[in-house]
Amino acid sequence: MHIVPVTDPADPALADYLGLTDVVLRRLSEPAGGLYIAESTKVISRALAAGHRPRSALLQQKWLDELVPLLADHDIPVYLAEPELLETITGFVMHRGSLASMHRPVLPSVAELLADARRVVVLEDIVDHTNVGAIFRAVAGLGADAVLVTPRCTDPLYRRSVRVSMGTVLQVPWTRIAEWPDGASQLHDAGFTIAALALDEGAVTLDAFAADPPERVALLLGTEGDGLSHGALEGSDVTVTIPMARGVDSLNVAAASAVALWALRV
Repeated sequence: MHIVPVTDPADPALADYLGLTDVVLRRLSEPAGGLYIAESTKVISRALAAGHRPRSALLQQKWLDELVPLLADHDIPVYLAEPELLETITGFVMHRGSLASMHRPVLPSVAELLADARRVVVLEDIVDHTNVGAIFRAVAGLGADAVLVTPRCTDPLYRRSVRVSMGTVLQVPWTRIAEWPDGASQLHDAGFTIAALALDEGAVTLDAFAADPPERVALLLGTEGDGLSHGALEGSDVTVTIPMARGVDSLNVAAASAVALWALRV
């Protein structure tokens, strides 16, 4: 680790950190560039504990003492800058004080992910980074084994997703399922019952489904606006709904995931 004071926001060495609020840019460039951004000491610590390799770090001087024990054994630059300069570089106010650019880990195959799992969550085309992060936190906290994300689902390693998940997205096994909804066959081949969480006249209540659940369950969650696709519902084995009161028809997808995972905990 070597300390590098920064005074020029246009320094090419800071390219990993430029314009982090540009959602479209980050969704396109992070997967292709093989990097993601870990924000805060807690998240950086969890990333390192998961075996992820840092490329560099960017922080205010006052956070250096917290980061030294974490990064001391890594031969990387640690860039120091004043708060105003950090905001110019990243495009947002860094309340948590520190960022690290991390190499993306190689994702496992779907078969590897499902091999020993009993409870998995499938995210179909969920586009809100906050919801994705919150779902990963629920998965981690309520004991599910893994997450599958469809090709059009937002990047779980986007900065906001990682932050909202409190770094648990770095701990929970996950991967992308290349074909969807055709890829549902991989879940069936592995012995999973696909339970689609959706509003449907023929749905069973979560209480009834959880009373005698299958050994292996894949909980399928749909996008925020339209819910699950017709193909996803057709490929599911059962549709499950959460009973609601006071005329409310459904919960936010992240809240619904937590309720369902708690009911199905093993």
